[in-house]
Amino acid sequence: MDKSWINLNDRRLRQYKDGVTAFIKFARENNPQKEKIRCPCRYCANIFSQTYGDVENHLLINGMQTSYIEWTCHGETSQAFSDADLGRRDVNDLNNSNEGVDEIQEILEDIHRGTFMNSSPNKSPDEECDNIIDKDETDIFDRLLKDAQRDLYPGSELSMLSALVKLLHIKVLNRWTNKSFNMILEFIKSILPKGETLPSSYYESRKILSDLGLGCEKIHACKNDCALFWKDNEDKEECPECMESRWKVNDVKGKKIPHKILRYFPITSRLQRLFMSRKTAHEMRWHKENHFVDENLLRHPVDSKVWKDFDISFPWFAEDSRNVRLALASDGFNPFGNMSTSYSMWPVILIPYNLPPWNCMSSEFMFMTLLIPGPVAPGKEIDVYLKPLIEELKDLWVNGIKTYDSVSKNTFQMHAALLWTINDFPAYGILSGHKVHGYKACPICDNETTSQYLRNKICYMGHRRFLPKEHKWRKSRKFNGKHEVRVRPQILSGDEILLEMESLKDLKFGKHPSCKKRKRNLHESTWTKKSVFFELPYWRSLTLRHNLDVMHIEKNICDNILGTLLNIEGKTKDTEKARLDLQDMGIRHELHLQKQGEKYLKPPASYTLTPKEIEGFLNFVRSIKFPDGYAANISRSVHIRNGKLMGLKSHDCHVLLQRILPLGLRGYLNKDVHNAISDLSRFFRILCAKTLRLDVLEKLEDMIVNTICQFEMIFPPAFFDIMVHLAVHLPREARLAGPVQYRWMYPIERNLSVHKGNVRNKARPEGSIAEAYVVNEALTFCSRYLRGMNSKNNQDEEYNDDVHLHENQLSIFSRRIHPFGQPHFTTLSWSEYNLVRWYVLNNCEELKPYLSEHENELRKEDSFIQDVATKQKDQFPLWFEQRMKSLNLHKSLEGNEDLYSLAMGPDIRVNVYSGCIVNGVKFLVNERDIRRVTQNSGVSVQGSHRDESIDFYGVLTDVVDLSYIDGNHVVLFKCKWFDLEHKKPIVIDDDFTSINMSKTWYDNDPYVLAGQVTQVFYVQDTKLRGDWHVVQKVQHRHLFDPTLLNYLNENQLNTDQLTENITYQEDEQNDINFQDDFGEIGLLHREDVEPQILESVQNVHLQPTQTTDFLCDEDEEEEYDATLAEYFSEDDVDVHINIDIDKD
Repeated sequence: MDKSWINLNDRRLRQYKDGVTAFIKFARENNPQKEKIRCPCRYCANIFSQTYGDVENHLLINGMQTSYIEWTCHGETSQAFSDADLGRRDVNDLNNSNEGVDEIQEILEDIHRGTFMNSSPNKSPDEECDNIIDKDETDIFDRLLKDAQRDLYPGSELSMLSALVKLLHIKVLNRWTNKSFNMILEFIKSILPKGETLPSSYYESRKILSDLGLGCEKIHACKNDCALFWKDNEDKEECPECMESRWKVNDVKGKKIPHKILRYFPITSRLQRLFMSRKTAHEMRWHKENHFVDENLLRHPVDSKVWKDFDISFPWFAEDSRNVRLALASDGFNPFGNMSTSYSMWPVILIPYNLPPWNCMSSEFMFMTLLIPGPVAPGKEIDVYLKPLIEELKDLWVNGIKTYDSVSKNTFQMHAALLWTINDFPAYGILSGHKVHGYKACPICDNETTSQYLRNKICYMGHRRFLPKEHKWRKSRKFNGKHEVRVRPQILSGDEILLEMESLKDLKFGKHPSCKKRKRNLHESTWTKKSVFFELPYWRSLTLRHNLDVMHIEKNICDNILGTLLNIEGKTKDTEKARLDLQDMGIRHELHLQKQGEKYLKPPASYTLTPKEIEGFLNFVRSIKFPDGYAANISRSVHIRNGKLMGLKSHDCHVLLQRILPLGLRGYLNKDVHNAISDLSRFFRILCAKTLRLDVLEKLEDMIVNTICQFEMIFPPAFFDIMVHLAVHLPREARLAGPVQYRWMYPIERNLSVHKGNVRNKARPEGSIAEAYVVNEALTFCSRYLRGMNSKNNQDEEYNDDVHLHENQLSIFSRRIHPFGQPHFTTLSWSEYNLVRWYVLNNCEELKPYLSEHENELRKEDSFIQDVATKQKDQFPLWFEQRMKSLNLHKSLEGNEDLYSLAMGPDIRVNVYSGCIVNGVKFLVNERDIRRVTQNSGVSVQGSHRDESIDFYGVLTDVVDLSYIDGNHVVLFKCKWFDLEHKKPIVIDDDFTSINMSKTWYDNDPYVLAGQVTQVFYVQDTKLRGDWHVVQKVQHRHLFDPTLLNYLNENQLNTDQLTENITYQEDEQNDINFQDDFGEIGLLHREDVEPQILESVQNVHLQPTQTTDFLCDEDEEEEYDATLAEYFSEDDVDVHINIDIDKD
């Protein structure tokens, strides 16, 4: 049959129309029973079925797929493998029994609908139709369809594309090198039958997979960051600003190599794909259609004031839940790690907030939109590189883009808006244009920033101005020798900021030497540029535009506290200069340096620790064992000989500040200092909770002001760098923008570390990252469809309990519980058997009516019965067994199989294990736990003692698996419970619950259901010492507020996604206890410690001098700032979580 007409471009030719008629006739003859057939037009691509008339119209309008040569979907026998009766498969004609084939079918269906749904297939045949569908998009889809139809080898049920996608997934998940992947491909091809179609190298594989990706645009940039060769400048050979050549190589052979290349990954197509895919489209509506609203709770950005105010200001945007709200994050990193090479590249990442909490900050939904090249950080010239993204965001706001929604099965006009940026503090200054060091370094206080020049350092004190006007601390001179009468600073609106920026509107960007930096008076604007974000029409109206980073603020404050308390050289804020600062200010005379002959004495402050106390604290830190996934092994950072904690990551400081410091220091510091540090710890613990309460946040604003004022009376002025001051503004930002886990740098830093790991070619780091990103993006998209294998979206984590339960199964059989380890077979004694049998029956929720019925019968038999509980314990198991036997004999619907199984009791022979996973939480028996650097044996359960409800604490000794008939199982924990009654064995002191672990109780009743247990861990009590330990309850990282899941079924919730955020957080804090009217601080020095002898002190009588009245922009950018120098740390990129490592 002549098929040459398929490739004709002019579909009005008689030859083309005759070919369509012949095809319809052929299809009718081979499908006589069908009223509809698959339509092979470019639009339907054999995915959709149409009537014969519609198919004819579609072919006349849209044309036939040029790759559809063998009409196997319409009755033609394949020529390639006719002897074996094999045919090339269409995307819908793939073997439905093979899961891999179905997955590729789903992928291509979604891509096809998302790509071509905007074009109508039902126009008149007389209309001009050559440009209905973009030719490039059609060619890409034709290639994908061809690969999906191509057998892996003759007779294979797997297509080449399906096999390739899975192979590449294995490569990415296991971090294979390209060379190893090539070797694997070579080996697989050698063992496949003849006719196999696998590509021969990773390079060819990547080219095939690129059709599933969304690509990358390359934009040349000036070497001095003055401008992009883009739009009007696209064809220029020189920079329009500094006139430098565009090329670093421009030889006579025509080879041109630009100085810099900006990699741009347009966000529009990536957002469209979220709606196009059946796997993500529903979740993009979650924030409006599935979110449970409580006006006092903040659990997601949708609950925030910024979001709600935006809805009020732009109701047309809020009307459609599919309009996308975004956050922008950026930070620089060195792709070469800590090597001597100085290099800084800056990815720019966009994060959609429409998604539910378990996906919202997941790395697969962080879209890198720009990769700004190094080797030098862009600085304020980042605005030059942001131009393409800003233009795209403006277009998405004003015009939107027609987008296919797989939920509603139609198209809509998608708009998008940027809510705020996420950044560390130096990047805050770069993105916003505000100075972040110097006298006015606080971007919230702006010109009203309180700062003071010390000896070679600027400090930021004066926090009494945030106190109520009548607060007595305002009249105290113990802070800085003065009264405080000022009110808290006024926060500028977007319009007020734009007025301040008026003088900067003509600022030219670039690092060329000819771009002279102007001199500014110190009292001029605190802004260095007008941020490019103000080009977004809505930016000025936002209540919060840039977020302070809680992660780095915590780390810097923790470093300040540890450095000062442990007197770490280079980190302590209690230096000789700090004591001279006190002398200059005329405060805390008891701490001034005292001259004694040729030497000076440095009196010990109230926070000074002796070497023995430092050793005790470090031993405490080294002894701590956390549960799996809670924190890194911080004990590795302890160096007792040097008296230091070294190499702490941001997450280490996060856990230390919120949990460990108050515990470890309570036995060494006086009450005033310890209370201040405990209050700061409590503040961050509440602030960082997964769920926030507005009423609590209002109290938190007062709490942090009081706490920092306490610190001002205790610690020297040098302690108060800009990072300490910024903590005052964190509760306000939480009230405006919601929980910190959606705005801090932890997930961003983890994402950057992934990009850093993709640098295979160190000569071309940006190219390596861009290439890997496009491939991984395509694989991430495919992984949402893969079933039956580990992928990026369904990895079988150690703690994932994927349990499928049949309908009406008893709750006691349906716990998500998995014992593990080598089972030990044993037989229970009859007393143990009766004990566990009764405990299981008494704790089964569905048996409560039977227990009540049996209790009533006992009371009827003996109205004077005294101990009904003991009587029921002895008689109920047999009563319930007989009852179920009777129901089962009479085939009663009441006595189902599970109740009968439970009534018959467990097998007296049991398996005993050494570990168990319960609802995703790992438990180990104490005997095994002792040999490990983690602690997973601590347990707590709520129970009753002498008719009083109390929390029992203990350690796990055995995991007992009870077997019932019909394959049912119940897992019990056998525990050793610590005595909480004998001679005051429990002490509750502030936030600390201490128990004495020397005695036990309930030895004859050691069993509890595994599902009833909460995990705890124990740390030494440095105050009570001996056998006393402080109980620490564990909030696990994969558990979410149940109300967030109210509207979801199991198919909509991927439990693997719940475990990605590894940062430790509390669940929710409902109350906050602190004094809002503190008295005076007691002794500022220690009388029980000898003063330190200093051989010499420089510049004792030198007073701090003010700098010049003028400041050069260039000098300001290069000015050394100790705080910012400490702030930049490559070590902060990785967050290592300790998981069950043997000490042995």
